[in-house]
Amino acid sequence: MSNAQAGDLVLLISDDRKRFLIRLQHEGEWHTHRGLLRHDDLIGQPLGRTVRTQIGHPFLALEPSTHDLIQQLRRVTQIIFPKDAAYIVMRLNCYPGRRVVEAGTGSGGLTLALARAVMPGGRVYSYEEQPRMLDLARRNLQRAALLDYVELKGRDIAEGFDEQDADACFLDLREPWRYLAQARAALKPGGFFGSILPTANQVSELVAALEQHGFVEIEVEELLLRPYKPIAERLRPTDRMVAHTGYLVFARAVAVEDAAAWRYRDPKHGVPKGSEE
Repeated sequence: MSNAQAGDLVLLISDDRKRFLIRLQHEGEWHTHRGLLRHDDLIGQPLGRTVRTQIGHPFLALEPSTHDLIQQLRRVTQIIFPKDAAYIVMRLNCYPGRRVVEAGTGSGGLTLALARAVMPGGRVYSYEEQPRMLDLARRNLQRAALLDYVELKGRDIAEGFDEQDADACFLDLREPWRYLAQARAALKPGGFFGSILPTANQVSELVAALEQHGFVEIEVEELLLRPYKPIAERLRPTDRMVAHTGYLVFARAVAVEDAAAWRYRDPKHGVPKGSEE
């Protein structure tokens, strides 16, 4: 955005680095213990500058990133962290015009990232069993002006997905291996599959099931994010880092009759059992 407009989301950062998101509206006011900020003082003005409340407290006004939007989500459960969400978007090959199926909407953090990736011509179909979570996700997506690119569905995916020939499918569920048949039915041939799990034993269960359901190119990964203090004279890591947030599992759906020939082969252990010619 060049100049801020009514309806835009704006990120405000205080001098003690606290972050706030507000949506601008004519004659609107943002009240804080540091004073009052009038929206009209921002509308029509460029961002990337300091604005002050009526009692003089400074805030830096910026365009929010996808990272900011996810971090500022209203949530009642753990969301997928931005470091994982960004990588998931890339691994699922999401870009404008793509169709993505997701199960386990939660508070809508990953849904938000997927929607931003596939808009304006694409669509995200997100399934969630709990009405309370679905309502929260709807509010979060509406706040981010992304609801037009997402179709929220409140039901158990054991019944299957409505979609077919989707480009990608992501399962954020406790037991994703129970729903691989449904995922395959929703995906196009060669479609992208992904999942996130907190424990290694769950990953083992999923990997075994993926092989049984004709998925190949199975990869298990973990991302660790180590921030640094940006001080030129004494650059060093910060005291805390975002370490384990989940195991990421990715795979591709191929014809079942071809899957055995393309199963993972560990160079140290030779051809996997059952795939010998």
